[in-house]
Amino acid sequence: MIVCIAEKPSVARDIAHVLGANRSMDGYMEGNGYRVTWTFGHLCELKEPQDYTSMWRSWSLSQLPMIPPRFGIKLKADKGIEKQFAIIERLMSEADEIINCGDAGQEGELIQRWVMQKAQARCPVKRLWISSLTEDSIREGFRNLRDQNEYQSLYEAGLMRAIGDWLLGMNATRLYTQKYAPGRHQVLSVGRVQTPTLALIVRRQYEIEHFEPVPYWVLTTRYRNVTFSAVMEEGDRGFRTREEGERALESIRQQLFTVTDVQKKPGTEAPPRLFDLTSLQVECNKRYALSADTTLQVIQSLYEKKLTTYPRVDTTFLSDDIYPKCPQIMNGLRAYFPLMERIKGKPLKKSKKVFDNSKVTDHHAIIPTGVVAQGMTELEAKVYDLVARRFIGVFLPDCTFVTTTILGQVADIAFKATSRQITDPGWRITTPTTPTDNSEKDEDAAPLQETIAENFTKGESGPHTPDLAEKQTTPPKPYTEATLLRAMETAGRTVDDDELRDALKENGIGRPSTRAAIIETLFRRHYILKKGKSLWATPTGVELIGLIHEELLKSAELTGRWEKKLRQIERHEYEARTFLDELKQMVSDIVLAVLRDPQPRQITVLAEEKPDAKTKSTRRRKQ
Repeated sequence: MIVCIAEKPSVARDIAHVLGANRSMDGYMEGNGYRVTWTFGHLCELKEPQDYTSMWRSWSLSQLPMIPPRFGIKLKADKGIEKQFAIIERLMSEADEIINCGDAGQEGELIQRWVMQKAQARCPVKRLWISSLTEDSIREGFRNLRDQNEYQSLYEAGLMRAIGDWLLGMNATRLYTQKYAPGRHQVLSVGRVQTPTLALIVRRQYEIEHFEPVPYWVLTTRYRNVTFSAVMEEGDRGFRTREEGERALESIRQQLFTVTDVQKKPGTEAPPRLFDLTSLQVECNKRYALSADTTLQVIQSLYEKKLTTYPRVDTTFLSDDIYPKCPQIMNGLRAYFPLMERIKGKPLKKSKKVFDNSKVTDHHAIIPTGVVAQGMTELEAKVYDLVARRFIGVFLPDCTFVTTTILGQVADIAFKATSRQITDPGWRITTPTTPTDNSEKDEDAAPLQETIAENFTKGESGPHTPDLAEKQTTPPKPYTEATLLRAMETAGRTVDDDELRDALKENGIGRPSTRAAIIETLFRRHYILKKGKSLWATPTGVELIGLIHEELLKSAELTGRWEKKLRQIERHEYEARTFLDELKQMVSDIVLAVLRDPQPRQITVLAEEKPDAKTKSTRRRKQ
């Protein structure tokens, strides 16, 4: 008998249907030589401090650091979980072979491995590795089952991530709570990812609150219904004093405007990349104000409905083997046929910006499966629409345009006006018409005029209407969920270039699948709040970051280095044991540094949420 174990009942039913295991039993499906069962996500978790020794039950500085000699797992204390695990345990004891059908990623590997360890499974184990839940994908996956040992490094990386979160979260949370909030009934939650993420928000908030605007004066003139801006030296937004600006204004007021050059330059704009999870969350937040967590739930639902591929991915590329399947996927996008008229009946272009095996590891970018979309909720339809349009767009021609630049001169001051006119929209026909949030654009930049209708001739001249406007430099904008996700992805660095962003992903904090949960944790702990679309730190969040002097705990860059090592473990480039030893030393150093702190730092602001008795006693591990 072969036992298949999936991560949730709905996925198990899909697999059972393909395998012909159609008899419903208590906690599993059976038939055709298979038994298909399921977990409910995490059935097991790392043991809590008091599970190792009774001395760790109470919170005491004298007991820190808590470093178990060997980490263990336990079954979650839940009646439904206990019942399902008993069924799984029995099935595995009777199995000739087990097929791990968990989600094809680090977390999915960890979930199922822990269950098999707890059940003391002894028979051979194979791994099902698929990127969508369509029947064809499941059948292909079962034809190409792999040995479980091929994913040992993936499991080790997931295990080190969990242990690292336990070591730092458990120790640092108790350390800071007992040191800086004794007797306040205030848990100061500190974690490997949540604390540097909170620090990003607090630092941005500090920059905004302490920003001192600098005035400057912008000289423009209106000639033949076109606004021209004075050309300044590089780095200057305008004149630095009113006097300078007024002198310039007076020097041109009675002079004629002369066109000195007319330049027309053709250009192209390539389609945007396919979505990874983070870029999809960013787009949904900008376009529909969806939270990162909501977007993750929606795209996960679309995956389980077989409409889109595996969502928890951090690549925007497809592997070469997907290319032959793309025409079939296109055929399933019936509602979007009008967008495909230009490529109908033609071979699809194969761009290196889309298909690149070297940029794909476990999974490819998020794309439609080609299953005809139906039965979607309103939110699912919105997210699916973005994914489908982005997929179609990468096969359409580049957008082409002409940039017109007109240079002018009045007295000794040069002026410039620029416009862009699209000559062929190309892929832009797939752009949704819903307005996006443009809050990230530079408000002080010279506007790009859509078109300059008049024909200008070099050497022509005439009267004009000059104007001098006073402006001020503006502070950085507060984070939105979209910009915070990007900051987490790039360890706090502001990056617009896709290639540079790819290079920085290696050092990003958190994983695509966990970043939404981290943001939600900060909300839940009342460390941040939302005003409109902007994220702000609460007084408690600000004070907590102020208390933390240990840079290791709040630096996105340092945390990003840790993430890089976890990815190296996954690729067999770094030893898990070395990583664990470094973790233990780091935690020990942090504990020692805080215990030696002579400064009378204390938390003075209480969060709205106070820990209940269960939270106080169990202290779930913090990320």
